[in-house]
Amino acid sequence: MRLTRKRPDGHEHVSAEQAEIRERLHAVIPGGAHTYAKGDDQYPANAPTAIVRGKGCRVWDVDDNEFIEYGAGLRAVTLGHAHPRVVEAVAAELANGTNFVRPSVLELECAEQLTGMIAAADQAKFTKDGSSATTAALKLARAFTGREKVALCGDHPFFSYDDWFFATTPMSAGIPRGVAELSVTFHYNDLASVESVFAEHPGEIAAVILEPEKNDPPRDRFLQRLRELCDREGTVLVFDEMITGFRWHNGGAQAEYDVAPDLSTFGKGLANGFAVSALVGKRELMELGGLRHDRERVFLLSTTHGAETHSLAAAMATMTTYEDEDVVVRLHEAGRRLREGCDAVARDAGVDSHFRILGRDCNLVYETRDAEGNPSPTYRTLFLQELVRRGVLAPSFVVTYSHDDATIDTTIEAVAESLVVYRRALEDGVDRHLSGPAVKTVYRKFN
Repeated sequence: MRLTRKRPDGHEHVSAEQAEIRERLHAVIPGGAHTYAKGDDQYPANAPTAIVRGKGCRVWDVDDNEFIEYGAGLRAVTLGHAHPRVVEAVAAELANGTNFVRPSVLELECAEQLTGMIAAADQAKFTKDGSSATTAALKLARAFTGREKVALCGDHPFFSYDDWFFATTPMSAGIPRGVAELSVTFHYNDLASVESVFAEHPGEIAAVILEPEKNDPPRDRFLQRLRELCDREGTVLVFDEMITGFRWHNGGAQAEYDVAPDLSTFGKGLANGFAVSALVGKRELMELGGLRHDRERVFLLSTTHGAETHSLAAAMATMTTYEDEDVVVRLHEAGRRLREGCDAVARDAGVDSHFRILGRDCNLVYETRDAEGNPSPTYRTLFLQELVRRGVLAPSFVVTYSHDDATIDTTIEAVAESLVVYRRALEDGVDRHLSGPAVKTVYRKFN
């Protein structure tokens, strides 16, 4: 494995090619990337500037440095890069055209396959990104209920790039003031906070939207009680299953916890990184965007590329792989091995109160704290930096189907060595060990 070289002063050497590419990226792309989570401000100075290729759970940068990668494709790549079954399906479809003036047969077959996997899905509508799907879900809920306000879980970090969500964050530039009045928030696992929302806005809440699970599992039948509360209030329950879908269970977290939302959205993991997301749900809501009803029409997800055939072929191959192989079981097994190993080396390094692994085994993240025990982006940067030095690129510890035991063990060794540096930083100051600026939260008002 070729790692980035160090100068005599211990700081990483950034190649001229990487430096040039960074400047070119920022010259033509605001922020230097098409997703904020991929930006320079989210990674240490020694992180690869750009990726050239990936195979399985490994990627290579422009200098041909090889890295074990976690959180692949912002968690959208569940099987691993260039999975043969998906590649073959897409390659076979390439010669058949891309997009037509009438529906492709693949639109039918893919929708049937998806609704066959999701118990609460009578109909499906495809789009290219999760933001479009969640926004469409809220439009349907508003049309169905005749109400305007929506309640979203304030503990979950991202639902959409649209105004209804970003009006609730500090990053609200460009959003009309009135939009914020239509979005209210509640806390996960806190039914009383949801009840307070209904009490403060009686008869006004069109939809409640949340991820079924993030880092903490639902407690005290929270999801079931939320379902009952929405039924009593005449409110549409929406599950954002962009992450939980096809990691928790083949039928989504809603199948894992046996709760049926009215609408749900899927995307990450649906097509192993190809651009497909979907809104699915009960026919009585979904058909408002169709032709077979006598109510006022809803203009629902009419996207030019929503049913582009190559991505639908990828989605069908990916879902078939889930159905034929124990993908979800393996994701949990690999994640459990990684979590247990990281917990052990954190204890060995004496930093287990400062570095912790959180989340479900199939969707692990880590928490970094400073010497005073406060959450610290600076120590996160140090940990990321040390992992990169050891050939691991891990903004999270979210595994793919291609992370085998040997790869997990190599990662644990890298974590162990990185946490030794972490411990030293706790003792003599983090600035002595950091090679560049600390990472920053995306949701900030100014750069």
